[in-house]
Amino acid sequence: MGNLVIIGAQWGDEGKGKIVDILAQNADIVVRYQGGSNAGHTVINDRGTFVFHLIPSGILYRGTLCAIGNGVVVDPGSLIEEMDHLQGQGVKFGKNFVMSQRAHVILPYHKAIDRASEQSKGSRKIGTTGRGIGPSYADKMARIGILMGDLLNPSLFRKKLEENLVEMNWFLERLYKVETFQVDKVFDQYMSYADRLKSYIVDTTTLLNRAIGKNKTVLFEGAQGTHLDVDFGTYPYVTSSSSAAGGACTGTGVGPTMIDAVMGIAKVYTTRVGSGPFPTELTDEVGQGLQERGKEFGSTTGRARRCGWFDAVVVRHATQVNGLSSLAVTKLDVLDGCKELKLCTGYRHGSTIHKDMPADLDVLTGCEPIYQRMKGWTASTTGATSYKKLPAEAKRYLARIEELAQCRIDMISTGSKRAETIMLRNPLDCSRRRSRLTGH
Repeated sequence: MGNLVIIGAQWGDEGKGKIVDILAQNADIVVRYQGGSNAGHTVINDRGTFVFHLIPSGILYRGTLCAIGNGVVVDPGSLIEEMDHLQGQGVKFGKNFVMSQRAHVILPYHKAIDRASEQSKGSRKIGTTGRGIGPSYADKMARIGILMGDLLNPSLFRKKLEENLVEMNWFLERLYKVETFQVDKVFDQYMSYADRLKSYIVDTTTLLNRAIGKNKTVLFEGAQGTHLDVDFGTYPYVTSSSSAAGGACTGTGVGPTMIDAVMGIAKVYTTRVGSGPFPTELTDEVGQGLQERGKEFGSTTGRARRCGWFDAVVVRHATQVNGLSSLAVTKLDVLDGCKELKLCTGYRHGSTIHKDMPADLDVLTGCEPIYQRMKGWTASTTGATSYKKLPAEAKRYLARIEELAQCRIDMISTGSKRAETIMLRNPLDCSRRRSRLTGH
């Protein structure tokens, strides 16, 4: 088995949690490499429904180590709340869970600034969840961030906190006209978090590289999706981290030569949460039907997702910037009963045809989708586990997705449950023999 990155090929919410859950049974380690508690994965199995925000969904398997990498920003309070909830569902935490000492901490002032900044934007709002993700990453890049490892050194943590609050309270009071924070109160709160989490805070970079050196199989779990990546997404309507496959390296400290393959996850239609351009968006009853049948509501925020036809330009761009080796397509069953389907093959902007994703936001916003119409199917695909038994129209639709996305399909999800999946090829069968210097 090889080391595999799993990344959303659209705007997030593609069903990565289910795919990771399926593959984790054959993985030794699952590591989350970016984002924060603004993301969410839902897994449904015979034990119930589990919602994850920070913790990798591999935690449901005994013997699988789950790690939060250095590229994640951690809200300790939210993490503890998530752990407590999962423990109430029978999930155990012990030596099966670790987090990086280099991961940055989300503090109360990050959330306050996030909410106040978004509110001040008016019509220019980007749709942030207000969980402090962006301000925490901003502090990281400004070199004033506080690390999870700092919580284990109370005097160092207090010194950093005091210095930061001088500036942050000024912004909150003078610029945003909102309540400020007291050092003692924040310090005591986070020391209680540290006492609860200290046994899980380790050097995950060394741990991961040693495991790979022993031929352990690692799944790298991304949050959000490629088109929310801070570099390659629809900027500025993006997240604040590198959600593309390259973030797996910087977010864990595992080099690119140690990663064997990258799997993109894509719905057979398209969804997006929050603001930003969405060329294939459907605001009619068809879009509403996709939303209702697909239960398109965020697992973290509960927000309704905007829905539209499958956009091959978006997924083809994801194939390129991630170096996708395969796709897992999800929610095929949602299209059951649609008499006609549409696939976006390109964009038209004035007299110009775009086959590639425009970087110019104004151009993208003004683009009209170019559609190929395909016949739908009436037979049910819900719960199908055999490709041969799929309707002929569904097979043609999937084959066209492969062609347009320029990437083969390895897995097809036909329902929310773990067993409702067609496995064409196991994407973990991707290991390559690596040569190492011996030192002689």
